[in-house]
Amino acid sequence: MKLTKTSWLIIIVGVFIIILAGLGIVRSQQVNEQSELSEKLAVAQAKLQAIQLDRFSHRQEELEQQLSETVSQSKTGRAILSQPIGSITISDIVFDIAEANNVEVTEISSSGMTQNELEGVPCLTLPLVTKVEGEVTDLVSFITQLNEDLATGAVQSLEISIPATTSEQKPSANIQLVIYTYQGS
Repeated sequence: MKLTKTSWLIIIVGVFIIILAGLGIVRSQQVNEQSELSEKLAVAQAKLQAIQLDRFSHRQEELEQQLSETVSQSKTGRAILSQPIGSITISDIVFDIAEANNVEVTEISSSGMTQNELEGVPCLTLPLVTKVEGEVTDLVSFITQLNEDLATGAVQSLEISIPATTSEQKPSANIQLVIYTYQGS
């Protein structure tokens, strides 16, 4: 069967229309899918932004609270360290604690005040070396109370000597303390 030119033209136009219709359907589906994805992306971005802002807002509140607590602790620490110290006052405290704990102070000495830093804060320090004698339990009580009562001081080193039971020497302790006071404006 022989097709005429008109028949060929109709077939070509029909195939062309079918191809155009197929491409139109595919393009329509792409546009619909793209608009759906754009909507989902917009919703996801809005949620992400809300989550991030909420998290950073909460973190900012935490950091502001920590800063407030740190400033408060710093003021408290400086107030405690601002108490005046002197070797005579500290010596009186050491002797009072020794008497309360039934130990005898055999030596107390200091090399004098020095300038130092405690955690980056300028302060004056008063190093003390104290030697005491007494029963071991009394020595331990003395050292514990000394560490507790000297709010701006700390026991840096401690050496307890316990002689043999046949010896007439008493147990003794060699204590190195340091007392701090705030030196700021």
